[in-house]
Amino acid sequence: MELTAVLTPAEEGGYAALNPETGTTTQGETVEEAVANLKEATVLYLAEFPLVTHGHTFITTFSVPALA
Repeated sequence: MELTAVLTPAEEGGYAALNPETGTTTQGETVEEAVANLKEATVLYLAEFPLVTHGHTFITTFSVPALA
């Protein structure tokens, strides 16, 4: 099963990681550590709450005007 990882640089250093399909979140000092931690957290979540998928998640970006 392929899932999505959204990584955001954390204010205190490292990365916050989110899997939007399940809502699981975690963190790590490096991208690799954050993804590994997210994978572990998501596997544990899915063991309790199996995911029923309706297709693959589509990711895109959008822009908003800068607020001064």
